[in-house]
Amino acid sequence: MRYSIEGEPLPVVICEVEAGETLITEKGAMSWMTPNMKMDTTSGGGIGKMLGRAFSGESLFQNKYTAEGGNGTIAFASSFPGCIRAFEIAPGQEIVAQKSAFLASSAGVELSVFFQKKLGSGLFGGEGFVMQKLSGQGTAFLEFDGYIKEYELQAGQSMVVDTGYLAAMTDSCTVDVQTVPGLKNALLGGEGLFNTVVSGPGHIWLQSMPVSALASALIPFLPTSSK
Repeated sequence: MRYSIEGEPLPVVICEVEAGETLITEKGAMSWMTPNMKMDTTSGGGIGKMLGRAFSGESLFQNKYTAEGGNGTIAFASSFPGCIRAFEIAPGQEIVAQKSAFLASSAGVELSVFFQKKLGSGLFGGEGFVMQKLSGQGTAFLEFDGYIKEYELQAGQSMVVDTGYLAAMTDSCTVDVQTVPGLKNALLGGEGLFNTVVSGPGHIWLQSMPVSALASALIPFLPTSSK
């Protein structure tokens, strides 16, 4: 497979696939394709994996697109202004990402649920109790919100991240939460009561405009209905 990512901040990934090659996508992700790309909706591995995808923010079923009778083209567009990143997934190179980050992948990539090791990280850390984990072998495309800044954390290094700004991390990273110090800071500072703490060793991807932050910023400007 060859691919190109075009059009940021409203990006699309265009994939050129060989005959017989299959791509897996989330529901509704396909934007355009050549006629020989044949679609098949599947459970993707049984009830356990279906429920795991549902917990991680994806639909119960997956769509598979296979090039039949020759090479094909298929494109997947992001659902929000931001960027699409390609990741090479392999044993020892697993990625943990925010809910609904998965856009598409080659057939060898497995999408599953990732539970935070500490309950507090899931309940208060801003990423929810579960995230997505990508394992297996192949290329995966993830969509992130806004601009992406990357950091490589060494063992013992950490980054304090506000709610929703952690887009993805390598599986070697760990996540915890910490309270905002001082009652005045917590109540009046506008940053909430908790922050996410991501610790190395590993790589992290931070996003500049989570959907939740954009929605909160727009609320004061939305018209209210009158009876």
